Amino acid sequence: MRISEGKQDLSHSSKNIIQDKENIENSIKQFISYFFVGGVAAVVEWIMFFLFANVMTLNYILSTVLAFIFSTTTNWILGRVFTFKNSTSYKNNVGKEAFAVFLVSAIGLLFNMFLMYIFVTVIGFDSVIGKTASKIAATGIVFVWNFLIRKLVVYREA
Repeated sequence: MRISEGKQDLSHSSKNIIQDKENIENSIKQFISYFFVGGVAAVVEWIMFFLFANVMTLNYILSTVLAFIFSTTTNWILGRVFTFKNSTSYKNNVGKEAFAVFLVSAIGLLFNMFLMYIFVTVIGFDSVIGKTASKIAATGIVFVWNFLIRKLVVYREA
């Protein structure tokens, strides 16, 4: 009896290891997908920021907010289609999903704006290249925040 119980425990343990490995592989695939989706959204954000801040000469904070709206919309649509396509969290409630994504992104925006303030105003990267480089750096830092919160909170399966 003890041997069979030991085999069952070992079998159960093996199944858990396989399931954990599959979960890790799925998370890596999602991160890679989110990286590419985020890359497209980041390019949209940088282009829009450049246009607002440097062509239209709007304040860099306002430019950051406007670029955020364009990029978050792009990220939400592409993320839903490619990265979190198997999620059933908001199967029949697109409005609630959009609200959750924009709320998480808005917190990321505040973090992004804080970083932009530090880079541009405090450190003094106030040239065209300085502001653009600051935007790229801030986007990279906030990218990790957005992925983790979307994966662990927004698109968490119950």
